[in-house]
Amino acid sequence: MADLLICAALGIEARAVRRGLATLSDRVKVVRTGPGPGRAARAAAVLPEYGGALAVVGFGGAVDDGLRPGDVLVASEVRFGDQAFPCPSARLLAGELTRAGLPARIGPLATCDHVVTGAERRRLAAEGVRGVDMETGPLARAAAGRPLAAVRVIVDTPGAPLLSPATVRGGTLARRNLQRVGPVLARWAAAIEETIRFSLPKEVLS
Repeated sequence: MADLLICAALGIEARAVRRGLATLSDRVKVVRTGPGPGRAARAAAVLPEYGGALAVVGFGGAVDDGLRPGDVLVASEVRFGDQAFPCPSARLLAGELTRAGLPARIGPLATCDHVVTGAERRRLAAEGVRGVDMETGPLARAAAGRPLAAVRVIVDTPGAPLLSPATVRGGTLARRNLQRVGPVLARWAAAIEETIRFSLPKEVLS
């Protein structure tokens, strides 16, 4: 059974993460869920068993002018419809990503069922959201209180929308940075496991 289960929507995302994990043990498992909240919900219902943390990773869009292509957004919470799923160890993970040389940022992530543009970007930004995706929400709900991380490498921004020439360069940079995220997630999951183990009463561990 894996200690860390990593979910990625697209094949290109899953392959990038697996490349970064090539030298690690089989205690980390990467699964592809398919794009969109519907597929993510179906995947969430049949996730393989895992013993520790759940991480949802991939590409995402920025609604915040402070984010640039290639930045790594670590969700402080995941907003999905009228629900919000907290990610209490976001600062710990962002610190690990920064130490690995990645441009980590922290803030709320919203899961939507469509590509967000224009006025909707501005509305979400006004509500404090920093980035958007289309899959994390249903998977965050499935975590059911287990350690959760949501990491999105930014491809498009308000100044460089998805359907623009800048997307090519942003996508290349995002794929390269996503490949470096896997080993950091493994270290984060191990640190979370140690924290939980040391916080439990001795009689629980015996």
